[in-house]
Amino acid sequence: PAKAVRIVVPFPPGGTTDIVARSLGVELQRMWQHPVVIENRPGAGGNIGADLVAKSAPDGYTLLMGTVGTHAINAALFAQSGTKMPFDPAKDFVPITLAAGVPNVMVVSAKLPVNTVAEFIEYAKARPGQLNMASSGNGTSIHLSGELFKTVTGVYMVHFPYRGSAPAVTDLIAGNMNVMFDNLPSALPHIK
Repeated sequence: PAKAVRIVVPFPPGGTTDIVARSLGVELQRMWQHPVVIENRPGAGGNIGADLVAKSAPDGYTLLMGTVGTHAINAALFAQSGTKMPFDPAKDFVPITLAAGVPNVMVVSAKLPVNTVAEFIEYAKARPGQLNMASSGNGTSIHLSGELFKTVTGVYMVHFPYRGSAPAVTDLIAGNMNVMFDNLPSALPHIK
């Protein structure tokens, strides 16, 4: 590049997408000897940041740290609700590379008297609707992991969508939330 490159992260700072983008940005800046700026543009399950990049000049200086949410899940959810996405995930972007494959992990508040998934299921089934489940936002892979868990186990928990993984994890650690299915990179420091 001949000038600074901007990588838009469509989620708040501190989540996995942000962590990966910042790690990648450091290495790209070192390699290119030009600034790489990470810009967080959260909202609407990643659609606000993705839309910004979709409408930016197609010159390679504005990149998106896209996710399964911004490029697959959101399109399916919007189609089901009858509303139109502000961008076309297939036509408005050119993929560059797969930057990371990230597993999700179930994390629970240390205040719960459980130590295994089986114990959690038993505890939750005995308290239908009394437990809450945090997520990084409606329709995110973290949210859908939780919904899949609820469906498979028959557990009923109330979903609380946050404006990103970092604020949801903060409330989980504080004991305000009972469980969350988070991306491993953002949860791992707290697990350790």
